[in-house]
Amino acid sequence: MSNQTVRADVWLRRYREARPGAVRLLCFPHAGGAANFYLPFSRKLSPTVETLAVQYPGRHDRLAEPPARSIAELADGVVGALADREEGRSGPLVLFGHSLGAVVAFEVARRLERGPLGGPAALIVSACRAPSRLRPGSVHLRDDAGVLAELRRLGGTAGDLLGDEELVRMLLPTVRADYAALAAYTEPRPAVQPLACPIVVMAGDDDPVVPVDDALAWAQFTTGGFASELFPGGHFYLTSCADQVTESILRTAKTHA
Repeated sequence: MSNQTVRADVWLRRYREARPGAVRLLCFPHAGGAANFYLPFSRKLSPTVETLAVQYPGRHDRLAEPPARSIAELADGVVGALADREEGRSGPLVLFGHSLGAVVAFEVARRLERGPLGGPAALIVSACRAPSRLRPGSVHLRDDAGVLAELRRLGGTAGDLLGDEELVRMLLPTVRADYAALAAYTEPRPAVQPLACPIVVMAGDDDPVVPVDDALAWAQFTTGGFASELFPGGHFYLTSCADQVTESILRTAKTHA
C-alpha cells in the first residue's frame, strides 16, 4: 500500500467522545488483536483524552480483507487514514502500541515526522523489544496447535475463546499473518534514525518474551527524551493493571499536551 490518503473510518475507531482540543491517543493492537481491545482504555480516559484505536485488516468488521503482509503496509495505511482525518484537528497526538502494535506505532511515528502532518507529541511502547533487540520469530510457521500454545502462553486471548473451533479457524490466518509481518521486520535493514519525539516504555516485570533490558533499549531510538515504567505481570500486564496504566497514560498526555 502506498502512503496515500485512505478513508479514516476504515482504519480508525472512536468509542467515546472527548473534550474539544483533547489529547488524542492512537492505540495499536497486538498480533491477532483488534481495535476493541482498547475499549476499556476509552472508557477510563474519556473525556480528558480522545482514544482512537486502529483496526487492522483481516479482523472484525474488516474480516473480508486479507491481513497486511508487512509492518510497512500497516503503517502506511494508518498514516493515510490520519491524513483523511486530521484536517481541523488541534489536540496533540500520542501513539500507544502494545507488542506488535508498538512496532507499527514506531513506524507510523517515523512517517509522521517525515511528512506534512508532523510528528506525534510522544510515543508509548508497551511489552515490546526495541527494534535493535528484535529476533526473527517462527510462530507463523508452527502448526495450529503451536500457534494456539503461544497465544495461551502470552495470555492475551481468553481461554474460552480459544476453545471455540469456529472462532479459532477465523483467528489463526490473521495471527499467522501478523507474526509473519513481524518476523519479516527483523530482517537486516539500514540503520534507523532516532525519533525527535519522546519515547515512554511500559513493560511487565514477568514478561516471558520481552526481557526488561530489551524493552529499555528503546532509549536509543529517540533524541526527545526517554522514560520507562515497570508494572507487575506478564506480557498482557495492561489488562490486570488497567488503572495504573491509564494513570500513566494520562500523565504522559498532560506532560506533552
